[in-house]
Amino acid sequence: MNFHDPAALLSASRLTVSYPGTRALDGVDLTVRAGESVAIMGPSGSGKTTLLHALAGIITPTSGEVIVTTEAGLVTVSALSESDRSRLRREDFGFVFQQGLLIPELTVIENASLPLLLAGQSRATAEAHAVAWLARLGLAGLERRRIGELSGGQAQRVAIARAQVTGARLIFADEPTGALDSATSRETMTALLEAATDGGRALVVVTHDEQVAARCSRIVRLRDGRLDGAERAGSEEAA
Repeated sequence: MNFHDPAALLSASRLTVSYPGTRALDGVDLTVRAGESVAIMGPSGSGKTTLLHALAGIITPTSGEVIVTTEAGLVTVSALSESDRSRLRREDFGFVFQQGLLIPELTVIENASLPLLLAGQSRATAEAHAVAWLARLGLAGLERRRIGELSGGQAQRVAIARAQVTGARLIFADEPTGALDSATSRETMTALLEAATDGGRALVVVTHDEQVAARCSRIVRLRDGRLDGAERAGSEEAA
């Protein structure tokens, strides 16, 4: 099947991921459009993170396909070589994880500019883009601090800046507020939603937190590797 909604940034069709003795995903279809924030929910072991990794090209599905819209046109992720998938993840996708996965030995600005430096940008250009995103996320003046000198919420905003600095149109987040208290979680989710869905971007977030999910424009629920249902969300008051 080779279907892609022309309004979508990402279309997944009949995704299956099998391991010996288990099927982590079982025929999942999902479309993500520009401007959307999609929350993936489900009980432990339902396949949430597996789905996120399959959508982002971190793992290759056993069957089915993921098609993404890039500046160069439509790309079938599973058809790419490992090096081309790595390039796609580096240049077209952004990632925010529960613990941020920031490098403690580097400063805030060095962490935020790292994707551009790895892509071959000059330090001056990379840091200029990083400074702009850090300021947008309320971190102006903290550029030269080490990660250990930041609060948990500040560190997650550095991770959001790092995810956005390349201009990535698809942001994937795996429990981005899972290690934060409720007040910091609200602040961080606000920053993530505003940054990741502006200007034709889209956000796909795995979360166990109903309040976080309720702030997204759509919730999809997994159970035993299958979509168990979808619903509209988008309530600011929920968080």
